[in-house]
Amino acid sequence: MPRELVLRCYTLLDCLQPQLAALMGTQVDGDPPIEGMASLAVEFAPGIQVFHFVDMVVKATAVHPGIQVVEREFGAMEVHSISQEDARQAGKILLSEGGLQETDRLKPKILSTQFITNVSARQAQILNRRCPGALLIPGETLLVLECDPAGYAYYATNEAEKAANIKVIAMEGIGRYGRMLLSGTEEDALAAKAAAIQALESLKGREF
Repeated sequence: MPRELVLRCYTLLDCLQPQLAALMGTQVDGDPPIEGMASLAVEFAPGIQVFHFVDMVVKATAVHPGIQVVEREFGAMEVHSISQEDARQAGKILLSEGGLQETDRLKPKILSTQFITNVSARQAQILNRRCPGALLIPGETLLVLECDPAGYAYYATNEAEKAANIKVIAMEGIGRYGRMLLSGTEEDALAAKAAAIQALESLKGREF
């Protein structure tokens, strides 16, 4: 008997911001998204269903697949389109096929936030070697946020970039936990933190 489908993450990014879109373009295996596109990020279990869901939505709508991943337990997918309506329709098709509603997703949980002012040159160099986004400059303020499920990191990062003049150092939206690293002035980093937290807390869903 097939396992019950569990919707872990379901989030629509209405308008991809320039830095996040550019960073995602370096991470995806499929079609790279560009600034201004709408993006749908979904995570569910059992993960093997990802193949069926991606097949369905790319045939039924004009979305382009960026991510199709099966982890140990979970499946993750991301599709995008220049048309926000196409991305929304892809989500409706996916939910209907799974017998789910958007509110059946897990409500995101913020696991930790770190706020590091006046970053040292040595720590900046370590991060710059490992992070695929913008360069962290000594003296800037670094914001780190970790969330569960991982896919919500896309939404948190996009909303933070909308709200503040920050740089996206890194964003991980697949795996056990999601993470974003942003930098800028202390004032802008605070604004980004507030926007990211507000965005995640505003999403309705099931408690863990």
